[in-house]
Amino acid sequence: MSQFLSLHPDNPQPRLIQQAIDIVRKGGVIAYPTDSGYALGCSLGEKKAIEKIKWLRQLDDRHNFTLVCSDLSEIGTYAKVDNSVFRLLKAHTPGAYTFILDATNDVPRLLLHPKRRSIGVRVPEHIITHALLQALGGPLMSVTLIPVGETLPMTDAEDIREQFGAHLDAIIDGGACHLEPTSVIDLRDLPPVIVREGRGDITPFI
Repeated sequence: MSQFLSLHPDNPQPRLIQQAIDIVRKGGVIAYPTDSGYALGCSLGEKKAIEKIKWLRQLDDRHNFTLVCSDLSEIGTYAKVDNSVFRLLKAHTPGAYTFILDATNDVPRLLLHPKRRSIGVRVPEHIITHALLQALGGPLMSVTLIPVGETLPMTDAEDIREQFGAHLDAIIDGGACHLEPTSVIDLRDLPPVIVREGRGDITPFI
């Protein structure tokens, strides 16, 4: 059964943040709040944790995984960013967007799309998410927590505990989240391609 950690949404307790990150560093899978629903997260190189997330979400190898980063400079380590793309990212991060970019060699192969070598990157605007990333000192491998057969992300930690508690190592309760998932924007070539319209305003990318 997973640990259930109740964090203050505006002033998350450092002790509980560290407890969650210790679980991640040991190869665990956590559910945590973002600015667009809850997400599943784990450490980048943990194959068993990544396979568990794929199983929970019923994802195949063609799914674009997302690296949740603390800031724009961290994105540059894992994704190829030229000047035009940098300006777009700078104007729209942090925010409820997932950007698809070509991956660098720092991204583990098991996270990459098998044909495109692409990766999703995102910088959320959420206090608890940022506290987790600061404590981890690097990005979380992440996917939105959308149950199989549903189209919207889960937004309540108690519901997550009831449905997924037996399979997760920790659930971070940070209160209710927004219902809409992120907008997904493909920036591998310009002009941008809107892959999914969600909470982030897509007008600047049309």
